Amino acid sequence: MEKMRMASLDIAAENVEKIAALFPNCVTEAKDSKGNLKKAIDFDKLRQILSNDIAEGERYEFTWVGKNDAIREAYKIEHKTLRPCPKESKDWDTTQNLYIEGDNLDALKLLRESYLGKVKMIYIDPPYNTGKDSFVYPDNYTMDKEKYEDGIGLHDENGNRLFTENSITNPRFHSDWCSMMYSRLLLARDLLSEDGVIFMSIDDNEQENLKKICDEVFGAGNFVAQLVWEKKKKGSFLSSTVTNVKEYIIVYAKNIKKFSGLIGEVNNDAETYPCVNAVNKREIRTIPSGIESKYKEKNFFLPKGYEISDTTMSIVLHSDLRIKDGVLEEPLSVEGNWRYSQQAMEEYARNKELYITRDLYLRRIVSETRNKTLKDLLFRVGNNMPSETSSSSRINLNNLGSSGWGSNEDADEELRLLFGVQKLLDYPKPVRLLEKLIASYRKSSSFICMDFFSGSATTAHAVMKLNAEDGGNRRFIMVQLPEPCAEDTEAAKAGYANICEIGKERIRRAGAKIKKEAGQLGDKLDTGFRVLKVADSNMEEVYYEPDKFEQANLPGLVSNIKKDRSALDLLFACLLEWGIPLDKDYHSEEVDGFRVHFYEGSKYVACFDANVSTKLIEEIARRTPEHIIFRDSCFPTDAAKINMFEICKRFMPEKADRIHKSVRVL
Repeated sequence: MEKMRMASLDIAAENVEKIAALFPNCVTEAKDSKGNLKKAIDFDKLRQILSNDIAEGERYEFTWVGKNDAIREAYKIEHKTLRPCPKESKDWDTTQNLYIEGDNLDALKLLRESYLGKVKMIYIDPPYNTGKDSFVYPDNYTMDKEKYEDGIGLHDENGNRLFTENSITNPRFHSDWCSMMYSRLLLARDLLSEDGVIFMSIDDNEQENLKKICDEVFGAGNFVAQLVWEKKKKGSFLSSTVTNVKEYIIVYAKNIKKFSGLIGEVNNDAETYPCVNAVNKREIRTIPSGIESKYKEKNFFLPKGYEISDTTMSIVLHSDLRIKDGVLEEPLSVEGNWRYSQQAMEEYARNKELYITRDLYLRRIVSETRNKTLKDLLFRVGNNMPSETSSSSRINLNNLGSSGWGSNEDADEELRLLFGVQKLLDYPKPVRLLEKLIASYRKSSSFICMDFFSGSATTAHAVMKLNAEDGGNRRFIMVQLPEPCAEDTEAAKAGYANICEIGKERIRRAGAKIKKEAGQLGDKLDTGFRVLKVADSNMEEVYYEPDKFEQANLPGLVSNIKKDRSALDLLFACLLEWGIPLDKDYHSEEVDGFRVHFYEGSKYVACFDANVSTKLIEEIARRTPEHIIFRDSCFPTDAAKINMFEICKRFMPEKADRIHKSVRVL
């Protein structure tokens, strides 16, 4: 029986399979670190095939010391899992929102198979690398000083220092940050859907480097915009050069050809547009008879050759103009700088959208919805409603620029109103900013929005608020490292041990407030969240490397599953391995005296109790789930385990030939 992986996906092996599908003659075999044969790529042969398209020698590239380590770190297999925490969750059984606590690099690896190509939008607000913030992400590629200096050639062969460095402007200062971001963005790209988009907040310190990284990870052709957000009214009085009141939001699409753009305004009101435009090429159009005339005379005639003009445009009649009873009596041939094709003009006439104006020009009535793309300047105060910046006020979904995008001060006030604590966290983002960014994605109002530097969970707050306002069904996935709150901070004084505690409590409080304000409409809002925590694998080391353990010691190992792991731990680890999203409904039942876990209806069923009965196995198999999970201790003997498979074959004949894939034993 094939063993379950119980680890993050081997992305390198997955890429080998993709290359093998394109170039099967480049496939070979090689030994892994344990001496086992595995599929590999013959790069010499691949180079021969691609010899005309290989870049050698000098070329443009963005690199830094530690980049290769960052790539390896992104694709490194991790023996880790996500442990469910129902007690810290809200509406655990039914919510479709996730809150993941742990290193986002591990979380992205673990989520990859379940959410590959399923996330429409990602927003992140990573550390800005100002020289004052510390890196709390414990990546293995962070190099020591000796390795770094060797990598950049800081010393000559005799050990003499070749140049000096400034503590903030030196390359190592940027290298660590670039490595941290590069590995995470490599993984994040895989989660985005083909029509998906990623927003990244950043300031001047790393804006240039972040864009270069994204050009490489997402492709320069998928760059959408560099939005400029006015983050505060007044800058720092300590600045001796220029007062900085802005930040950037860099935007990339997964695939620009499938991305529908960011919409700032939606106009549903009927408007009229002239049919001629002075800069267009002069051509002749034939106007169908029967269109309405708004000229002052109901019956009117102009001869062929007559020119109708104003200061910028003119049209010339190529046939007689005859208006009778306020209607064009016969087709009219006219020369002008036309906006629309002949076919379009005929269609507008049939739809009663074309008419002759009071000055004898032609205009079109436009009633369909018109979208205007988002402007790249996000002002703190809006055009029409400068006072509406609080998180509780509704945004104008038809014109995102009519009210302000919020400021740092607004974000501070939002947290104060929710928690009753001033300056709970440094530099949070305002709900209004995130809500409008999410609203600008108009292709759908039912999608997953992810934030893997979630901080105080502003993104989750914005998702819930926008759903309440437009009836959408957006779901969120928040990921945050449980960074401790320093003892002297307001957060610690208020009783919060780490940032995750603040984020989870914010979702609870904001969700309750949004539901209350929504009234009856709030009953359908999903303001819950399912907490999962990044942890070491559920399996003992012997599960992965049995050869390391002496045969004499194996009988002492009662189980290859760690003693402190629960049934939910095992169930969710299996869901991750099968690539099942973690936001489906869950419930458990007692069947023949045993606790049985059901996920997504009866699609996935698990029981981990000892010595299960034949009746239980039959009852589970009778529901014909896609997957069934047991653990080894469910069966007192190997014969009982074999009997279980035979029962499942009998009740699930369509899966009989692959029963060992559909029914698994841990």
